[in-house]
Order: sequence, then structure tokens, then C-alpha cells
Amino acid sequence: MKRVSTIMILLTLSPLLFAAPENDSALIKEAARNYIVSQHTSQQQLMAKALHKKLTKRTFWQQQNGGEFIMETNYNNMLNVAKNYNKLGDKFPTSPRIDIKILDIEQRVASVKLTADDWIDYMHLVKTDEGDWKIINVLWQYHDITKHQAKGRK
Repeated sequence: MKRVSTIMILLTLSPLLFAAPENDSALIKEAARNYIVSQHTSQQQLMAKALHKKLTKRTFWQQQNGGEFIMETNYNNMLNVAKNYNKLGDKFPTSPRIDIKILDIEQRVASVKLTADDWIDYMHLVKTDEGDWKIINVLWQYHDITKHQAKGRK
């Protein structure tokens, strides 16, 4: 009977014993926040802190001829975005929207939805051997999907 009781207690507590540490949630949110804040404030180093070197960021795009393709961005491109996109401080509202929702954490991988003023990012993060959470995949789209068109086409 003692053995059955012990097993029942362990089964009851197992979600708590194997849940992601509270610190993981904070670190995951910090990585997502660094990603967007680095674009708001033109901080390349902050972006580098958030991203895995193997990052791939994707979205769909429509060419002027009507054909659609998947546009990809990598780690180095995103460092340039952080450095240059909002250099003049005119790309975001004074108080930009940053809504970070952790969708799932499973040991060393996590899924996050970041909602910003003009777009949403679905992110996958990986926990490194050093314990840092890094964004490795991003799938994004504008809230207004008509913006996913080449210039000169509406």
C-alpha cells in the first residue's frame, strides 16, 4: 500500500517536478523583448543577445507580377535591421506595443507569440548549453496583410 501511495504522490507532483523553472519564463520573455526593443532603439548588441546565430526569419511576400514567395532573413540581416531600421526614430509610436505570450516551454525549446504595433512574430527559442534562451526561428506577418506586397502594387 505504501508503494501505491508513493507512486500516486509522485504522479500528482510530476508536473511540478518537471515544469520549466520560473527563471526560464523570464529569460524567454527577455529574449523576445530584446528582439523588439533592439529594433525600437537601434541597438545591434541587444539584438545579438536575443538571437541564435542560426536564426531564420520568414514571411510570405507578393511580387509585382503577382507571384508569391517566402522571404527569408538571417542573423546578420537582423543585426543590420536593429542597427538601421529605426535610426531616425520614426518607425514606431512613442509607446510601442509589446505583447509577449509564451505558448509553450518544453525543457530546452519554447514557442512565443510577439504582437507589436504593425506585425506579429511567432518565435521558436532554444536554450543553449550556457542556459541562455535564443530565438532560432521566426515566422511573421503584418496585421494588414496587404503590406506583404512589392512596392507599387496594391
